[in-house]
Amino acid sequence: MAVAIAVTRERREGETRCAATPETVKKLIALGAAVSVEAGTGLGSSIPDTDYADAGASVKPDLSAVLAGADVLLKVRGPTASEISALKPGAVVISLLDAWRDKATVEALRGAQATAFAMEFVPRITRAQVMDVLSSQANLAGYRAVIEAAYAYGKGFPMMMTAAGTVAAAKTFVMGAGVAGLQAIATARRLGAVVTATDVRPAAKEQVESLGAKFVAVEDEEFKAAETVGGYAKAMSAEYQAKQADLTAAHIVKQDVVITTALIPGRPAPKLVTAAHVASMKPGSVIIDLAVEAGGNVEGSRPNEVVTTANGVKIVGWTNLPGRIAADASALYARNLVAFLGLMIKDGALTVDLEEEILKAAVVTHGGAVVHEGVRG
Repeated sequence: MAVAIAVTRERREGETRCAATPETVKKLIALGAAVSVEAGTGLGSSIPDTDYADAGASVKPDLSAVLAGADVLLKVRGPTASEISALKPGAVVISLLDAWRDKATVEALRGAQATAFAMEFVPRITRAQVMDVLSSQANLAGYRAVIEAAYAYGKGFPMMMTAAGTVAAAKTFVMGAGVAGLQAIATARRLGAVVTATDVRPAAKEQVESLGAKFVAVEDEEFKAAETVGGYAKAMSAEYQAKQADLTAAHIVKQDVVITTALIPGRPAPKLVTAAHVASMKPGSVIIDLAVEAGGNVEGSRPNEVVTTANGVKIVGWTNLPGRIAADASALYARNLVAFLGLMIKDGALTVDLEEEILKAAVVTHGGAVVHEGVRG
């Protein structure tokens, strides 16, 4: 029998993305799967049910119908209690589990005997690039951050020379030059801003400068060793943070737009912008905090709010920025899932080999146990 794959609509508040598109439904069927999609799954991404049906999926009216007998459940966010309770024992669940923080969902999946994979744990190795959802979604988040900044900022981004005089270009400072930060730099440059950027990883300097931005950082010996084997930023010493804070304070006071993107896996987001930094900025300046969902890089940022400070600075704390460009975010995420499923579906049969390098890194629960060492600890 064909592998039964279920795709349910997202039930977490504010989630507009979906885990399959008509394009990926066709690819899943080509792998040897039968795909069931819950009615309304794609509406947040402008995909009507008829498009799924035309691609070969069975569109089911409700949760129980779509999950009946499902071997695999595909989600964007972790499944809810009602979804988990409807799973058959041993079903495979693949989603962005937020496994470091959402312990309740992990425990429910363990109790349901599910084999659950967290797409955020896919290792950043060459052959897993096509499955790297953190990169695909961060790319769009970085782009959207600049669009949100341009919307909130009361002036133009590019320099404009007119008969009535010259409009100065916006000065934009991007803090954190990972995937999201680099895309933010590129987008701000396209809009004509004067862009500077900072990061604690030495490799970021060349990447930032290749995009036409100026790199700003304390480049001492600690800085030269501030990157993990996996390419993530290390937590820096208090001494380095103090030196970087002094440099940041002198730089940030001149900026019109600040975009913060710094995240450390499994830990709260580092505070990069203090209340004193914010107080030093000009009225009308804008700060976009991409890390607000993990505690925030900016003192005073609040999830899903625009905070206007006493000195007229707007701190924008939208969560799920990829969901604000849902059609593209869903398309990329769904392709990541197809590539990941290709590791498990061979010749039309589902085979979960937890010794396979990528699967081993991403699995969280299996056989009634939490098997991911980091999450278990």
